[in-house]
Amino acid sequence: MQLRNSAGGLILVCLLISFELGQSRVADGQTGTSTGNIRESLLIGRGDLLHITIFREPDLEQKVRVKDSGEIDLELAGPLKVAGLTPSDAARSIGEIYKQEHYLNHAETSVVIEEYATQSITVLGQVNKPGAFTVTTGRGLLDVLAMAGGLTEAADRHITIKRAEQNVKSVVFLPNDAVASLQAETVVFPGDTVLVPKAGIVYVLGDVARPGGYVMQDDAGLTVLQAIALASGANRTANEGATRLIRKVSGSYQESTISLRDMERGKKPDLQLEADDVLYIPFSMARNVVLGTSSILSSTSSAAIYAAR
Repeated sequence: MQLRNSAGGLILVCLLISFELGQSRVADGQTGTSTGNIRESLLIGRGDLLHITIFREPDLEQKVRVKDSGEIDLELAGPLKVAGLTPSDAARSIGEIYKQEHYLNHAETSVVIEEYATQSITVLGQVNKPGAFTVTTGRGLLDVLAMAGGLTEAADRHITIKRAEQNVKSVVFLPNDAVASLQAETVVFPGDTVLVPKAGIVYVLGDVARPGGYVMQDDAGLTVLQAIALASGANRTANEGATRLIRKVSGSYQESTISLRDMERGKKPDLQLEADDVLYIPFSMARNVVLGTSSILSSTSSAAIYAAR
C-alpha cells in the first residue's frame, strides 16, 4: 500500500510539472505573438528617456537620457551607444558591458522607453486633416490615420512610413476590408512620418449618368467597360461608337477613337485603362458639340472624384 501511495504521488508531481511547463509555453507564445511586430519597429532615438532595471540589482536601476551622440552614461560602466537599437537589443548590450567590466556575472536587464524626445507623428498627403499629431507612445496606423481625419476618396492604399531613427522608408498596403486592415496593422512611433499618396484616377466624362474621376484602388486595374459601369453607364443620347480615349504618353497626350457598342457586344476586346486616362463619351449627333482635347482635359480639374468600390 505504501508503494502504491508513493507511485501515485510521483505521478501527480510529474503531471503538475508538465502542466506548469505547458502553461509557461502558452504564456510565452502569447507574449511573442502580441508584441513581436511592435518590438521589431520600436527603436531608441536621441533624446529619449530610458528606464533601466537589472534583476536583483536595485542600486543599478537608473533613468538616463540618450545624448545627441546616441550614447547613454551607465552607472559604473560609463558610455554606451544605444540609438538605433530596439529596447531588447539595448538591454542585451547593457548586460554585456556590465559583465565585461566585471561588475556582474549575470545581468537580467530590462530597458523601457519612458519618454520620447519627439512627441509627434506627421501625416501628409491624401488625408482630410494633414499635420503633426502629439503622441507619447507608438500607435496603430489606423489610429494615426483616424487622427488625421481619415483617407480622402483619392487616397492610394499604399502608404509610406518613414522611420525617424532609421531614416528608412517602408510601404504598407492598407486593404479596403476592415478585418484585413486590422490583421495587417502596423505600429507608428513618435518622430515617424506617414505619407499617403494620391491613387491613380480614371476620368469618365461626357454623356454618362455620373461623370467624374474614379479611383483605382486595392491594386485593381480598370477596363473601359468597368469604368463606364462605375459611371452608371452611358445615357441613351450618347454616341457610343465615337468614344474618345485620351492618354498621356511620354509627356504628351494621344487620342484614339473606340466603340463602346462593339466592346459591349464582344466584337472588340475590352481595353485596360491606365492612371490618368480620360474617356469622353460624346453626345448624339443632334446634341453633339465638338470639344478639343484641351477642353476635355481642363474639365478633369473640376470633376467629382469617386472611390471605385
